[in-house]
Amino acid sequence: IRTIPFISVVLMSLFFLLIIGASAATIQEPIIADHTTTDLSQVPLAAINNAKSNLHIAYGHTSHGSQIITGMTGLTTFSNAPYGGSTYTFNAGGTNGALDLRDTPFSGATDLGSPDRTSWATATRTYLKAHPEVNVVMWSWCGQVSSASSDDINKYLSLMNQLEIDYPNVKFVYMTGHLDGTGANGNLNLRNEQIRAYARANNKILYDFADIESYDPDGLVNYMKLKANDNCDYDSNGDGSRDKNWATTWQKAHPGEYYSCSAAHTQPLNANQKAYAAWWLWARLGGWDGNPVSGGSKTD
Repeated sequence: IRTIPFISVVLMSLFFLLIIGASAATIQEPIIADHTTTDLSQVPLAAINNAKSNLHIAYGHTSHGSQIITGMTGLTTFSNAPYGGSTYTFNAGGTNGALDLRDTPFSGATDLGSPDRTSWATATRTYLKAHPEVNVVMWSWCGQVSSASSDDINKYLSLMNQLEIDYPNVKFVYMTGHLDGTGANGNLNLRNEQIRAYARANNKILYDFADIESYDPDGLVNYMKLKANDNCDYDSNGDGSRDKNWATTWQKAHPGEYYSCSAAHTQPLNANQKAYAAWWLWARLGGWDGNPVSGGSKTD
């Protein structure tokens, strides 16, 4: 029997370890923008600038999804924004140093459920064929997750996954549906949990729309569990009636710490939070590892 020299065994072992190490280095983790990612002071300025330099985003939505755009627009003139509001400029094409974000550029579908639950995928393919420079695609729901079945959501997840396979150089952002007041046991939350579980298990990119509007900036109470709806109204005493609004309450207690903006279906603070989470996400997709600015500095 021919024996393999000891040195060859060592070299082969080292080679095997290198291969394993390389594979481990390519393992990805899910990127999830939610209520825990709304502190813009933790995002380095370099990461914001990298996003503006490198991303070309196409975003399809109707009225609820416009909350992100409304919030991002208001942020550009917010005097208390980290690094100054003008840091967060955006437009279609990314001119004058702005982020290239193309608002509702698709034809043939308006959101993930209109005119049906599949046309958005075809519209995405058509747009990417004509605009190969686009490297991020995000679509939002209107109210269609509330009425979705498990099979409906599986179809959405399957279509997204196939787009990722067919366009490996494009980052596709998954999204949950907005709150509808049905609480933790409602169909909306069950379907949102289905989306979240898939994103976590399969290392996807998720903008958790519902989670962001379930918390005020203090992050101490999950208002979704208190029957909160998209307007931020919730049931404060468990009597079945939504009698308070978490956003207006926080706004009154923190003057100057939020900016006013006319967001569809909701309060300004909710749109603020949506914008902060969006910029956190853009920074991550631009290459930032998610490690926060040391000490919360706004000048790094």
